[in-house]
Amino acid sequence: MDGAKKKSDDFIHIGNILCEVLNTFRLDPDLELTSIFSLWDDVVGEAVAKNARPAGFKGKILLVHVGSSVWIQELQYYRKDMIRKLNETLGKELVADIIFKIGPV
Repeated sequence: MDGAKKKSDDFIHIGNILCEVLNTFRLDPDLELTSIFSLWDDVVGEAVAKNARPAGFKGKILLVHVGSSVWIQELQYYRKDMIRKLNETLGKELVADIIFKIGPV
């Protein structure tokens, strides 16, 4: 029985393995993109910030959670302008597109 217990001590949690693997492939722009969370309110303004929040990234695509379908429709009109303002504030073209999705704000 001691042999079985010792064997289980050799296991490594899959989360630790995945974290290590992902960190080896992370690029510096990922770190820069995370600054969007702190500058979002200033870039998009108070009204949008109350109804839309950045949620994550897939490459250069920013996923934004929005409170309602009405806000999604409204933000579609300003998408290109938002991308331009975000990139100007970041000092680089890190956001190529924005996808709006209903989610927690």
